[in-house]
Amino acid sequence: MIQASSRSDFGSFRRTSRRVRRTWILFASVSAALILATLFGATVYGRRAAIDTIVSQSRTDASLKVALLNAVLERPRALPLLLAEDQQVLDGLSSKNSDAIDILNRKLERLVTGTQAAVLYVIGPNGIAVSSSNWREPISFVGNDYAFRDYFRKAMDDGTAEHFALGSVSKRPGLYISRRVGSAAAPLGVVVVKLEFDQLESDWRDTHRPVYVTDNRGVVLITSIPSWRFMINGPVPEAELAAIRNSQQFGDAPLAKLPIMRPRPIDAEASLVSAVLPGSGEGEYLRLATPVPTTPWHLEYLVPTDAPVAASVREMRLLSLAVLLPVLAIAAFLLWRRQAAATKIAEEQAMREELERRVVERTDDLSRARDRLQAEISDHRETEARLQIVQQELVQANRLAILGQVAAGVAHEINQPVATIRAYADNARVFLERKQTNPVDENLEAIAGLTERIGAITDELKAFARKGRVAPEAVELLSVIDGAVVLLKSRFAGQLEALDIRPPPAGLCVLGNRVRLEQILINLFQNALEALDGRADAKVYVSVTETGDEVAIEVADNGPGISPEILKSLFTPFNTSKERGLGLGLVISKDIVADYGGRIDVTSDANGTCFTVHLRKAMA
Repeated sequence: MIQASSRSDFGSFRRTSRRVRRTWILFASVSAALILATLFGATVYGRRAAIDTIVSQSRTDASLKVALLNAVLERPRALPLLLAEDQQVLDGLSSKNSDAIDILNRKLERLVTGTQAAVLYVIGPNGIAVSSSNWREPISFVGNDYAFRDYFRKAMDDGTAEHFALGSVSKRPGLYISRRVGSAAAPLGVVVVKLEFDQLESDWRDTHRPVYVTDNRGVVLITSIPSWRFMINGPVPEAELAAIRNSQQFGDAPLAKLPIMRPRPIDAEASLVSAVLPGSGEGEYLRLATPVPTTPWHLEYLVPTDAPVAASVREMRLLSLAVLLPVLAIAAFLLWRRQAAATKIAEEQAMREELERRVVERTDDLSRARDRLQAEISDHRETEARLQIVQQELVQANRLAILGQVAAGVAHEINQPVATIRAYADNARVFLERKQTNPVDENLEAIAGLTERIGAITDELKAFARKGRVAPEAVELLSVIDGAVVLLKSRFAGQLEALDIRPPPAGLCVLGNRVRLEQILINLFQNALEALDGRADAKVYVSVTETGDEVAIEVADNGPGISPEILKSLFTPFNTSKERGLGLGLVISKDIVADYGGRIDVTSDANGTCFTVHLRKAMA
């Protein structure tokens, strides 16, 4: 019998050990899952943060490059305009006297030296160049026929033209800016300035980031990578490609496609692409496309993302692990202490039970019954004491939770009035400096009214916490809407024009309390305006509809909508998609509406979100 008891004690101890082992296995599995989830989240967040930073910096860089390109373009544009009215140009085209042509050649030579233009030349009405700034050079343009060039034909027809092409004589690409000399009825010829971009391309090349300019057909005109010149950025119909080749605008360039693949749009101007640069393998780049003012061109800027994204992801992973691993270590230590205590209790229990069984073996039935009863009484008292301690801890935890909710609610509800008080105070200071006392009095009266409103809010929250409800009364709906808009002015200055409010009829009243109803509209207006932050076409439509004994207030926006995951638990406390949100606004609003016998409905899709507040109408 003693042996059987020993085996039973050992079996109990072994079961305890198995439970401990299973607990550690479960803890290890949960820890591994948390680490993997944390690393995945850090990877996603780090990549997104790095891309956002690169986009912001690239927009600034692209704007500077566009400004520099504009400056390069604007300098020579005035030359054809001035030379078309120059007397020496008129003399050279009219008389074609050798002395007049010689004077004009020298004049053009001096002008091109003082500007950034590559060549200045004058073409007669038959398309033959009569004078040029490079008249001394072996590749002089004088005597060449340019009648087939678009910049000559368009200038003769329209008076002015700009045309980017490969030079038929110099074989160098450039922008040709031309202007007709004389009237459309009796044209004397055309003045042309050719602008080359060698220095600009060299400056771009020094940044070691690909920059190129494309025309309206996607053909690369100016580029920091010479091998990309006259390549095509995107699909072009074969018939149009054939027409471009036949025009000899770009010589015999094959018009091949740029080695840029798999674009993934970020917004209207930016996208992530895979590109193969000369001398390097395929990599990921941010492509930013910016229009060039006064031209049909677009400047495109490629910024490598592999290194910044990898650095950001690595940093976020290390930061996440630095936070998570100590937490897991503390949890493991606490679990170890608990398991050690449980194991010790199991060992002591086994020893005690073994001792009791040995005593029972050596005593009579009465002694065994008495010992068993005493042991049960002792265990019952210990259990009762533990239950009392646990109950006290639960009561304390519940009390702290309620205190936290009330504190969070108070902070959430008085945030807008406090911000408005600050704005009025700042305005009052400015008016005092200007010695304008009347506006100061008005601001101080407004501040006094808002402090009374804060007091009313805290009184309402106290009443809600102690009594549950505030007795409804007739409240004019128009004053509630106006009050909510006033409280939002300080925070959403410059955004309130997005509010399109169709005011209700004067005298329309609902059952409720003005301060609490304003809280509802403040929450709905604020959520809608924050959802539309940064949108150029932002609109929040507010309308009121009477239906029988109810009044429906609709607050609809044209934002991106609410995700289905958040929509399912929209009215759950502390559920929010905002980084600094508490997740209490809609919960409090729903409770207030319910207190006055109403309800809140919400619909949302990709075209926007609409909240409908149903309140009972106050009968006259």
